[in-house]
Amino acid sequence: MSFAAGSASRRLFGERFALQAEPPALRRHSHLVRYPDVEADFDTLIEKAIAAIADGEPVEDEILGHYVNVASLVRAVSFREGKLLEQAVERLAKVNPDLVVLMQSIKLPLVKAAIEAVAGNDWRQLEGVRLDCEAPAKGCYTPDLIIVNRAKRAAFVLDLKRSLASYGDTSRLEELKLKMLASAMIVPDWLYKTQKRMMVETVGVAIIDGASRPSDHAAGVWALSEIDDLLEIDGAATCMAELRLRFGRRVQQLLEVEARRALGIPETPTVMSAPVLAAAASTTSLHGRRFGTLRTKPRAMVWVDATNDTGDHGPGCRCGSSEDLRFDDDDDGRDDPEALTDDTVSWPPEHIRIGFARRLLDA
Repeated sequence: MSFAAGSASRRLFGERFALQAEPPALRRHSHLVRYPDVEADFDTLIEKAIAAIADGEPVEDEILGHYVNVASLVRAVSFREGKLLEQAVERLAKVNPDLVVLMQSIKLPLVKAAIEAVAGNDWRQLEGVRLDCEAPAKGCYTPDLIIVNRAKRAAFVLDLKRSLASYGDTSRLEELKLKMLASAMIVPDWLYKTQKRMMVETVGVAIIDGASRPSDHAAGVWALSEIDDLLEIDGAATCMAELRLRFGRRVQQLLEVEARRALGIPETPTVMSAPVLAAAASTTSLHGRRFGTLRTKPRAMVWVDATNDTGDHGPGCRCGSSEDLRFDDDDDGRDDPEALTDDTVSWPPEHIRIGFARRLLDA
């Protein structure tokens, strides 16, 4: 791509994702986010995830042989992508000041009475049932995120999966739903006792499918493309899709390096080894991090000098295309959860509704 073509492409990118002031009638939610608003933070999250994947130490395997590095990368990607999605949702939630995100060291007790209630009844019959979080329990459930909407006094227990394809014909998904519903029955009491009197009256559980396959809200499964409604932020799903696209490009670069090494294919000048790629990640410019150092598809090598001894590399040359791009990080922040302690509250609330997350909680 020539310098002029690259500049035109970047202008189109900016026009596409620039913050637009849509008329209120065309927007579903009062809060809005566009990718340039979070690009700097998302780039940092991607770099950290890629560095963690590349730094893995594979263990020798007689079956995998010299392909063990490729298998190790694939396993690391599955873990790191889930963490990346969690961190990205936490960053996007800052756009809505009504939201509080809990994601560190969350352990919800699986109260015996709650497990028996969920296993022996239809969950729709459990509305209004609230259990003590300090009652006898059988283990704990650790959700990926708990998002509390203080304005609506609603909480969501979220479990983010990079893909639900592996859950298709197994009982693992039903077991996960049972744990989530059982833990949701003690969430109101748990929040009140452990989060400084934070009160909720509605608790919904949702399994987020990162691959955005068809959702089933009645069964508690949401596509990542529908996250706008959970966060009440327009544009959140578009930002998550762009994040996964950029992360996928970087992952494919690492896999190409290891695949070439495993097959004994010499590296082309445009291909860098995994250690070099990881070391350069912290020193390259924003432009280099965004577009990477590898090609998605290898370029055909031609043994003809394109310069014709003139030094002119033609319109396809990328020499000199190093424009430095910068985006400002717009962090709206959020209200202090401790401010709730100043409100006059009554405990317990008159009615608690627990179940699978419904669109905007039927608001």
